[in-house]
Amino acid sequence: MKLPSWALIFLTCNLTFSTISAFRLSRSQPTERISGSAGDVLEDDPVGRLKVFVYELPSKYNKKILQKDPRCLTHMFAAEIYMQRFLLSSPVRTLNPEEADWFYVPVYTTCDLTPNGLPLPFKSPRMMRSAIQLIASNWPYWNRTEGADHFFVVPHDFGACFHYQEEKAIGRGILPLLQRATLVQTFGQRNHVCLKEGSITVPPYAPPQKMQSHLIPGKTPRSIFVYFRGLFYDVGNDPEGGYYARGARAAVWENFKDNPLFDISTEHPTTYYEDMQRAIFCLCPLGWAPWSPRLVEAVIFGCIPVIIADDIVLPFADAIPWEDIGVFVDEKDVPYLDTILTSIPPEVILRKQRLLANPSMKQAMLFPQPAQPGDAFHQVLNGLARKLPHDRSVYLRPGEKVLNWTAGPVADLKPW
Repeated sequence: MKLPSWALIFLTCNLTFSTISAFRLSRSQPTERISGSAGDVLEDDPVGRLKVFVYELPSKYNKKILQKDPRCLTHMFAAEIYMQRFLLSSPVRTLNPEEADWFYVPVYTTCDLTPNGLPLPFKSPRMMRSAIQLIASNWPYWNRTEGADHFFVVPHDFGACFHYQEEKAIGRGILPLLQRATLVQTFGQRNHVCLKEGSITVPPYAPPQKMQSHLIPGKTPRSIFVYFRGLFYDVGNDPEGGYYARGARAAVWENFKDNPLFDISTEHPTTYYEDMQRAIFCLCPLGWAPWSPRLVEAVIFGCIPVIIADDIVLPFADAIPWEDIGVFVDEKDVPYLDTILTSIPPEVILRKQRLLANPSMKQAMLFPQPAQPGDAFHQVLNGLARKLPHDRSVYLRPGEKVLNWTAGPVADLKPW
């Protein structure tokens, strides 16, 4: 294929990082502020707009679980851990539950990893039920609303459906006791049983310090047109093929493995982060779930995300203008990726890169330690603040019950 003349732009393009408070970088790269209400929402300050009460649960629900496996601190599901740490020292925290707008229940339901680092969600429903039973028995606040003014961080593949295989997650459904609560989760897909209305979709955790240690000089040209590292087939879990990623990743490999514009492979080199900083487009296809840390990495490293996941609900979609910074490709159109990407005018490419260089864009995708203004922690709080005040209908009449405490699979009802 003949390379369009504009595509030579990536040989000299110099749009990479700009400063975000988590990264100490040069301010010299061109940026563009997000226009309209999205930019205003992204830069909102939630302090003073809500108060959060953090339940003090026995350590078996959180700290002891982490002590058994500190790998949970760097896993892509680690938001559940860092959210608790942030809230404990946040100015939005109140020690007086009577004045709280929201109640947070710190349960580490994804910190149960195999030797290979894969999360096992099978105990999660029982753990969550146990925690809810505890707070309902010891505090009056859950029973006032049956959780409608409570929020939980459930960052697993399919959120509170608590399974890593979509078919089984759909069959299980969201844990019945969480039907009225607000769920903060990485999983987001429209018209899916594992995403309830009112949930807050967040980015997966990607370690800021690790990414910072792999920064390359800002003058480095973007000499890679399309970049991807990861599985194309999951032979172990999908031996017949076609089910994993709904065939989208397989289509990428079969159509573009020999295309010189596509730097794609299953190998994960030590220069992975550096390579993303040298690329114009980074593929972000669905896997077993529609989301992955690649989306965070692409934004942080200024690589235009090519989102291949039909009906995906993206993190903080009311604040981040995903249509402006990314490229959306329907799963059925993957065979035409080369034509789609080479047909994008250079001025559109440059504007996407300027927007990606905006510090507030990058900050919103991170859970840094310590927290920084505008980061993902604050975007979650902004999302909660925008739900206030609670409608009077969330408060139940004395003796009124809505939730069915005996619903769900029998195995989930066993004590934890």
